[in-house]
Formats: sequence, structure tokens, C-alpha cells
Amino acid sequence: MKLENVVPFGRSMHEYEKMFLLSDEDINKKIIGVGDGPASFNAEMFAQGKSVISVDPLYVFRAEEIEKRFYSVVDNIIAQVKSTPNDWIWSYHKSPEHLKENRLNVLRRFVADYENGKNQGRYVVGELPTLEFDDSQYQLALCSHFLFLYSDHFTYEFHRTSV
Repeated sequence: MKLENVVPFGRSMHEYEKMFLLSDEDINKKIIGVGDGPASFNAEMFAQGKSVISVDPLYVFRAEEIEKRFYSVVDNIIAQVKSTPNDWIWSYHKSPEHLKENRLNVLRRFVADYENGKNQGRYVVGELPTLEFDDSQYQLALCSHFLFLYSDHFTYEFHRTSV
């Protein structure tokens, strides 16, 4: 996968549960999601009465602008996935088309929740390596693919400080 910049690709609550092996106990903690982008994780957790704050520099933009940024990159990303079929394990997403469909559903859920969630303080503008939160303010911190996917874009020191 060749990415020139950080791209707005979000994931669902189910994907977070699978990626992080989140237990029922974890889901009930006070969670901060760092680099969440247009993930539906926050919206889905909020709908279940759970506590999540999502932090991303992308949240400086309005929903329509985030949606536009997503649509400007999604076809290129899916084309890259299709051109490298042996680089992917199709156990969660069954195909590049299924991956795209899932990302579109995640985006729709995010967009539907975003403005309300931002007004409630659930979507906060911020970025690594320094976040403006108190120590021990959250019980669980999650960071999806950001630190791994963009290792060529940021220095080792950036990654070390972020962690």
C-alpha cells in the first residue's frame, strides 16, 4: 500500500473489538480513541451508552469536508488492494468490494453522528505525539492503524513519544 498522506479511513466498533480483542469489561471502560478518523466506533459505542472520546486532527473539519476527503482517496486505495491480492488475508473482509462497502457504511454512520458528537465533546481535535488530557483521565487508550500504517511518514522519535 502506497499512501502519500494520512488518509481518512475509519473502522467499525466490531473491527475495534476484533483488532484489540476488547472484552465486555474493556467496552465499559472510559476510552480514548486516538487517530480514529471517520470511524463509527464512537457513534456505535455512544448508541450503547458507552464512554468514548475520539481524537484526530481531521476533526477540525465539518462532516461534509471529511466525507469529501474520504471519497477523494477510497477508489485509489481499493485499486491498490485489488492490484496486490496476495498481500491481503480475506478473513474479515471477503474481498476488496466488501472492504469498500464496509468503509462506506462506517463513513455513513460516522457522518450521521459527527456534528452532534462534536457538540457533545465526543470528537476532539488533537494529534500525537502530545494530547491535551490529564494522566489517568481514561482507563483505556486505543490507536487503530495510525502508528503502524504510517511508519515511513513519521520518525522513530515521533512514534516513541506517541506511545
